[in-house]
Amino acid sequence: MRAVFLIPFAVIGLVSAHFQVEYPVWRADSLAENTTYSQWDYPCAGVPYSAGNKTEWPIEGASVALDLHHPWTYLYINLGLGENTTNFNISLTPQLLNVTGSGNFCITDLPVPGTIADGQAATIQVVTNGESGSALYNCADIIFKSTATSPSDGTCTNSTGVTAAIVGQSTTSSSSTLTPTPTPNSAPASIVISVPQVTVLGIMVSFILGVVV
Repeated sequence: MRAVFLIPFAVIGLVSAHFQVEYPVWRADSLAENTTYSQWDYPCAGVPYSAGNKTEWPIEGASVALDLHHPWTYLYINLGLGENTTNFNISLTPQLLNVTGSGNFCITDLPVPGTIADGQAATIQVVTNGESGSALYNCADIIFKSTATSPSDGTCTNSTGVTAAIVGQSTTSSSSTLTPTPTPNSAPASIVISVPQVTVLGIMVSFILGVVV
C-alpha cells in the first residue's frame, strides 16, 4: 500500500524537473498529461509543427524567457529556418550557459543573422541538461517581423536567486558578452547578459549539438 502512495510523488518530481518556454510561446505544452509529448525527445519534445502556436518575433532578434525547474541547468538555444524544420544549425548561444536556481530566466537581445527576411518562418529550439545528464528539448515556432516588438509586460524577468554564467571562462566582471557562431551570409553580433562568469572544467556538452546517436 505504501508504494501506491509513492507513485504520484515520483511523477510530480519528474515533471518538476523539466522546463517551460514562456516567450516566444512554445509550440505546445509538452508537460500536458493528456498527450504523448516527452521533453526527452529530440528535437522538439515530440510536439508536431502543426500543433499551432506561432509568435511574431522581432527580425533583429529578441528575448527568450524560460521557467526552469532544475536547481541548476546547462542551457543552449538554437535556431532553424523554415517551416517544420529539423535543422537547427544557427547557434544563438554558442557559449554554453550554466544557470543556477529554479524559476524564471530570460536572455535579452539574442542576435540573429542579418540576412533574415521579413515574414521568414523559423523555430527556436531550447536545449537544457540538468542532474540527470540527459538533454531536454522544447521548441517555439516564430515568424520574423519587422513590426514585432518584445513584450513589455514583465515576461522577461529573472526570479530571485536565478543567475547564469558562461561555462569555461574565468571571472572578470559583472557582465559577459556572448558572440554567436558565424553562419553563412551573417554578420558577427553580440549580446550581453548581466551575470558573473565562472570557470567550469571537464563537462560533456555533446547534447547541445543536436546529434542523435
